[in-house]
Amino acid sequence: MKRLLTTLIFAGFCFVFTAKAQDYQSDKNRQEYKSPYHVEFSYSLDDLIGDIISGSRGNPKDESQISYFDWDSSFIRKKYGGFGPPIRHYPEFSGLSEKSPEWKRQRLIAVGLRFLGYPYQHHHVPDWAPPEDWPWKQVGEGRNTKGLDCSNFTTFIYDMAFGYRTSSDIKKQSEQLKIHIGRGEERYFEAKIIERPESYEDFPKKLRTADLLYIKSHDEITHVIIWVGDIGRSPDGTPLVLDSTGGSRKDCNGASIPNGIYLRPFSKDSWYFKGMDHAIRIIHGD
Repeated sequence: MKRLLTTLIFAGFCFVFTAKAQDYQSDKNRQEYKSPYHVEFSYSLDDLIGDIISGSRGNPKDESQISYFDWDSSFIRKKYGGFGPPIRHYPEFSGLSEKSPEWKRQRLIAVGLRFLGYPYQHHHVPDWAPPEDWPWKQVGEGRNTKGLDCSNFTTFIYDMAFGYRTSSDIKKQSEQLKIHIGRGEERYFEAKIIERPESYEDFPKKLRTADLLYIKSHDEITHVIIWVGDIGRSPDGTPLVLDSTGGSRKDCNGASIPNGIYLRPFSKDSWYFKGMDHAIRIIHGD
């Protein structure tokens, strides 16, 4: 790995920090972390995401509308900056109207879990690993790697799973009720706002798997998480969410969950619960 140096001049002294040790520690934490959480689907993975596992829909090189060979081009650098190549708009999933709401919800979680462990990065697509000299908005990972931030993650997996298009801008996404479908002609349907449940105990009763929960900091929406619902399994029974975050969270064993895409607890003392503003339900029906 190329040695990266940052020099800070302060009060006549020169402090040299190396990112190499931080990179190593981040990689080590990610490799060593063992999550106590998992998901139990009521459908087989082949049924839920067989088209993604073995079909072209799951090809990492097709995640952008731009040819894979141009992802690192000067055009992309100039037009999209640190976010890199833009997301591909996937076609609507064939036969979706014949599937039950529960199947759709579980498919969304199964698609999201394909990216489990990906770092937190401000990118449009998950499998783009930028060159070392690419513009970068610094995050806790310590270097520019493949990965996604919270709202690009939710945008990407809803598009890959169903061909449903949402804004990747966190504020716009939190207000978007018109969900565009597929490519070509303009087709859309209406999502539904779910108001914040009155009590912590009401969350599992009112929310459904795959609902998007929007979290506030200082009176502004700054984060989005995905409600895992009754297919989530945690040793202490705490509800689970799936998200990509650059912050530090603890699991039920007291271990630090690495940044990026992981299952995390929705505990009563968490920022997720305290800051939850509202949810948006894209998948309708019971």
